[in-house]
Amino acid sequence: QVQLVESGGGLVQAGGSLRLSCASSGRTFRSYGMGWFRQAPGKEREFVAAIGWSAGRTYYADSVKGRFTISRDNAKNTGYLQMNSLKPEDTAVYYCAASVRVVVTTTPQGYDYWGQGTQVTVSS
Repeated sequence: QVQLVESGGGLVQAGGSLRLSCASSGRTFRSYGMGWFRQAPGKEREFVAAIGWSAGRTYYADSVKGRFTISRDNAKNTGYLQMNSLKPEDTAVYYCAASVRVVVTTTPQGYDYWGQGTQVTVSS
């Protein structure tokens, strides 16, 4: 079993930055891909970013490309999402997820383990 715990969310003004962390315990962190998703009130969960197990490949939603950076530190069993130039439309609960699949996926169905989420609120 894999446990994921997000942290780093909060309230920030538009144009500001936040760094989310996703701490993993249980199964070896380095053996699975990791993704970040978000869900705003009344909307479906949407893909934000993903990174392969070796951190060699990254994927981003068009809405965050150039502003967000996904990374991971396998030695610390932790993944990160650096969010810069935040906009009010980035407001959502952000979830990290882990996938045991070899190929990184951008759909929620491709992930096997989920954290509890952390709230990010961007004020205008």
